[in-house]
Amino acid sequence: MSAGQLHSLEELDQFVSQAGKRLLFKHSTICPISTTAHEEFLSFLQEQDVPAAVILVREDRPVSNEVAERYSIKHESPQIFLLEDGQVKWHTSHWKITKAAIAEAIQG
Repeated sequence: MSAGQLHSLEELDQFVSQAGKRLLFKHSTICPISTTAHEEFLSFLQEQDVPAAVILVREDRPVSNEVAERYSIKHESPQIFLLEDGQVKWHTSHWKITKAAIAEAIQG
């Protein structure tokens, strides 16, 4: 499964309002750490069928800022969230974003 990009608050609302587990990844296209984390994220998605979306933090800053405000979680980049039924169940950032960490969070 691949991850679509969220460009608007409406797309964010639609994505997070759906039931079940979903992954949301905040990505900076100019950051080497984010590039590595994004590769781990995509590698996970190649093996697991989990709905997922990406927010490009520079290009879609209002959407990125809304995630930080809505869930009261300080913005970082890269950053990943596991949502379940619209609530954040797990999140991490930077080098802690690994395929194994995502798999563990999904199963937990």
